[in-house]
Amino acid sequence: MLVPRVWSSVRQGLSRGLSRNVGGWASGEGRKVDIAGIYPPVTTPFTATAEVDYGKLKENLHKLGTFPFKGFVVQGSNGEFPFLTSSERLEMVSRARQAVPKDKLLIAGSGCESTQATVEMTVSMAQVGADAVMVVTPCYYRGRMSSAALIHHYTKVADLSPIPVVLYSVPANTGLDLPVDAVVTLSQHPNIVGIKDSAGDVTRIGLIVHKTRKQDFQVLAGSAGFLLASYALGAVGGVCALANVLGAQVCQLEQLCLTGQWEDAQKLQHRLIEPNTAVTQRFGIPGLKKTMDWLGYYGGPCRAPLQELSPAEEEALRMDFTNNGWL
Repeated sequence: MLVPRVWSSVRQGLSRGLSRNVGGWASGEGRKVDIAGIYPPVTTPFTATAEVDYGKLKENLHKLGTFPFKGFVVQGSNGEFPFLTSSERLEMVSRARQAVPKDKLLIAGSGCESTQATVEMTVSMAQVGADAVMVVTPCYYRGRMSSAALIHHYTKVADLSPIPVVLYSVPANTGLDLPVDAVVTLSQHPNIVGIKDSAGDVTRIGLIVHKTRKQDFQVLAGSAGFLLASYALGAVGGVCALANVLGAQVCQLEQLCLTGQWEDAQKLQHRLIEPNTAVTQRFGIPGLKKTMDWLGYYGGPCRAPLQELSPAEEEALRMDFTNNGWL
C-alpha cells in the first residue's frame, strides 16, 4: 500500500497538469479504452487454513482463458475483497497479470471507503499490472453519500488514476445505488470509461445508456440474469459471476445478442436465469465456489465469516443447474 507521501506527490502531479498526460487514458484516436465484452469476476481461492492459494488462481485463470472473454475482473465482489488485506488484494492482481495474456483486459477492484485510500489502491493496482480499475461506491456512511459526495469521490479518483476507471454500483452489497444523475456527470470525465451496474433494473440501464449516449461511455450488465435485456437496451457486455462456471454459455449469449439472433438468445437466457440467481443472490459466493468444484475448477472454501452451504442448500443449488441442463 502507498505511504501518505505518495498521495501528496500524486496531488502535486495533478496540480502541475501531469495527470492528463497518462497514456492509459485514451487510445491514439482520442477515444477511451473499449471495455465491451464478457468478464468473469474471478474468485479468490483459499486453502483449508484460509490462506490465499495463488497456484489455484493460476489454474483457474488458465482454464477460463479457453473462452472468448474480453478480460477478467480481479478483486470484485466475487473475489471477497473486503476479507483480504491490502497486500493480498495487490498480490492477487499481480499474479493474475502474470497468468492472463496481454491481449486480455485485466480490471482490478480498487474501491475503498475513503477517497484517499481508493486513490492509493488504484495507483498500486496500476503498478502491479491492472489495465483499468473498477471502483465500488463507498457506503459505510451511505446516509451522506449524496450525488455531490459521490461525484467528488469518483472525480478525484479518476483525476489521479494512471489507468481508466469503471464505476461500480452494486446496491445488494452496499445498500446504495450510484444515482443516474451522478453517472451522467461522471461519464463526461476523460478517464471514466463506463459503469458496471449490478442493480438488475433494466429501465435504469436503459436510462443510463440513453443519457450518456453523447459521451464515450459504456455500460456493462452486472449479472448474467439480465444480460439479454441489457444488450437490447444498449449495454456492451457484462461482468457475470456465472461466467466462472458457464463461460461458454455466457459468451454464446453475447454472440447471439450481437448478431441479432434474439429468439435463440431468449431461449438460452431463460436457461441461465435460475443458475445465475443461485450463484448470486440466493447462495452467493459459497454457491458459486461449490459449482466451480462440480464443473472442473477450484472453488474451495470462503474466508470467514462466509460459511459453506448446508446439505439442503447444496441440493437446491444442484437442482437449479440440473433442471436447466447444465449438470
